[in-house]
Amino acid sequence: MQDMKEMQDYVIFEAEKKWQEYWEKQGIYKFNNKKKDKLFSVDNPPPTVSGKMHIGHAFSYSQQDFIARFRRMKQENVFYPFGTDDNGLPTERMVEKLNNVKSASMDMAEFIELCLKTLKKITPEFIQDWKKLGVSADYSLGYSTIDKKCQQLSQKSFIELFRKNLVYKREFPTIWCPECRTAIAQAELEDKQRDSLFSTIKFKVEGRDLLISTTRPELLPACVAVFVNPADKRYKNLAGKKAKVPLVDFEVPVIADKSADMAKGTGVLMVCSYGDRFDVEAIQRHKLEPRLILNRDGTLSYNQYAGLRIKEARKKILEELKQKNLITEEQHIIHAVNVHDKCGTEIEFLTTEQWFIKILDKKEELIEQGRKIKWHPGFMLKRYEGWINGLEWDWSISRDRHFGVPIPVWECKKCKTIILPDEKELPINPLQTQKKCDKCNSVAEPEKKVLDTWATSSLTPQIASSLVRDIIKLPFSLRPQAHDIIRTWAFYTITKSYLHEKQIPWKDIMISGFVTLKGEKMSKSKGNVIQPQEVIEKYGADSLRFWAAGSKLGEDLDYQEKDIITGRKLITKLWNASKFTLMNLQDYKAEKPAKLEVMDKWILCKLTRLVRNCTTFFEGYEYSKARAETENFFWHDFCDNYLEISKRRIYQGTKQEKLSAQYAIYTSLLSVIKLFAPIMPHITEEIYHLRFAEDERCKSIHISRWPELSMDDKSALEIGDLFIETLAAVRQFKASNKKSLKALISLTLEQEKVSKLKDSLGDFKAVVNAKEIKEGKFSISLLE
Repeated sequence: MQDMKEMQDYVIFEAEKKWQEYWEKQGIYKFNNKKKDKLFSVDNPPPTVSGKMHIGHAFSYSQQDFIARFRRMKQENVFYPFGTDDNGLPTERMVEKLNNVKSASMDMAEFIELCLKTLKKITPEFIQDWKKLGVSADYSLGYSTIDKKCQQLSQKSFIELFRKNLVYKREFPTIWCPECRTAIAQAELEDKQRDSLFSTIKFKVEGRDLLISTTRPELLPACVAVFVNPADKRYKNLAGKKAKVPLVDFEVPVIADKSADMAKGTGVLMVCSYGDRFDVEAIQRHKLEPRLILNRDGTLSYNQYAGLRIKEARKKILEELKQKNLITEEQHIIHAVNVHDKCGTEIEFLTTEQWFIKILDKKEELIEQGRKIKWHPGFMLKRYEGWINGLEWDWSISRDRHFGVPIPVWECKKCKTIILPDEKELPINPLQTQKKCDKCNSVAEPEKKVLDTWATSSLTPQIASSLVRDIIKLPFSLRPQAHDIIRTWAFYTITKSYLHEKQIPWKDIMISGFVTLKGEKMSKSKGNVIQPQEVIEKYGADSLRFWAAGSKLGEDLDYQEKDIITGRKLITKLWNASKFTLMNLQDYKAEKPAKLEVMDKWILCKLTRLVRNCTTFFEGYEYSKARAETENFFWHDFCDNYLEISKRRIYQGTKQEKLSAQYAIYTSLLSVIKLFAPIMPHITEEIYHLRFAEDERCKSIHISRWPELSMDDKSALEIGDLFIETLAAVRQFKASNKKSLKALISLTLEQEKVSKLKDSLGDFKAVVNAKEIKEGKFSISLLE
């Protein structure tokens, strides 16, 4: 036990570094696969290696860590690996930026080698941000979604689903990002409000003007039909005729179709290949021949507009239309457009050959699987169900990129046969392995596409389990994640677990919110980004974690520095209160007295209720309530009141009175730091090692036992509450008279109060500094 007189001030940054190194060296958070205790398994989200930890990471990973730490203190065997997601587009773009290269202009094998080399260099520093935050993962159980084992599991999943007839390849108008030059899935779309021109353009039908309004004039060369609503009397005679498209030398059919919105624009719809998903559906429904004019890089291929990017072509075509007096009206509008969530580029629909997993015919089953999982907060299930109900395409899993998990397929073009590798060959790169067709002995063509990152990340429970020889079975205990990836990571993981094992991936899912600044979502373009590294350097990780515990699960939290400062003040108060408490426990042998004084029973009753509440809160993922109640108890019940009340007996009481007070303050402080430990791991570890680690013979507070108390004395609670109520009245009196709390008084209390407080009058007289306490009408007299 440390001599309290020699105790130094708590230096946050030195202490946090010291304990992080200690935890790693001592293996405090290592998973024990031989331990027979109750298992708590976490399907930990692998952060994308595309820079460094951002404030949203710090927010959500702190919240999941609160739960992991609580479960570990409940003596559960916590399986909490730490992976990184580094086979996706964000990582590829980061590698391009760091090395000043473009993957499209490099040999594929050369670029992949550059990616792997760059990742090996930057990943350790990237992970260090999580360690500095105090995330208690078992970093020795790590994986990368591009490592050999992950590639093997991802390719094995593809092959299994292919053999179940759940994977297919089809040439189809798919969602395409011209910036990233790849097909993407519906789940990767975001709606963004963009400025645009709604132009009304003159078409011709039998020499007469037919006005059509559009925001996509650059698609005039791709026009394949004009739709009019059969209920629209204005155009009832046009159906079946031909409309001449302006600027281009061809005509298209006028078709009666209910999809033409009579209230939008002129009520006439221009159908192009392809402006949006409605065009895709319309062209297929009427079996129209598409006119494909868009290249994969977002340029046009049509005649005089060839080589122009979409917006350049739009500008040029509008100029030509104006010159020829073919525009009757232009309106500036703001409307929602679909953009790629990775780069913000407006998407297009291009006819390409892609691989898909069948999900549209399984909506009901996937909704039912979601309902078997306990969602925290519960309303997030509605977001999951809403996403599934809105699905319009199967899951597009192929990407036209260089870096990723290769799709393990060869195709014999002669026999139209798909060739798959044996499982023992996995992982395999078809571009580096030759396969021949069993039927005709021709050399098969290797697949050049790679799997979408979600096709691999959707297997994180299986990937994590493979780190410990698959001893962790589905369902895991918990999946923590943010609400913006319910439509991707949560949905795809539920899908894969169902398709492969007919099982749910986890029992519980906890969904965190976003971090805002002055009510706005943070973004680099707005210049309103808070760097968590800078916050930690200024205030410490515990202060940042304290802030992250300030919002209910699933709710967005506005970043305010004052909340971080509040956490810093709590650290200081914990340290000072602990110094005072432990200084008065130098001769205490951690023994329980035969008899407890009434105010000691009172604080222990309050503490018992607090521990029970906090246990319930953490079990229900309501860490913010646990923080609030523990904070209130510590500041008010313990520091403001009980420490002051117990001073007389600690300094001047009988041996029995002193022992009772020491037991109560010892138990209270130990319990408080344990209740704070999941949220503020560094300061609580420091205090624990001042005394309690030796007493409990435990090398870390984070593997010590969660507090359990059973003090339930209604009489003591009632007396104690009356004591505190009367004490507050005396303090208020002294404050209003601008007197010190130590000012000597004469106090008169009602006979009933004196009677109730009889067993604690000694404590009360001392704490209010009363020379005497008389019976009568309540009054206070200053004696100095």
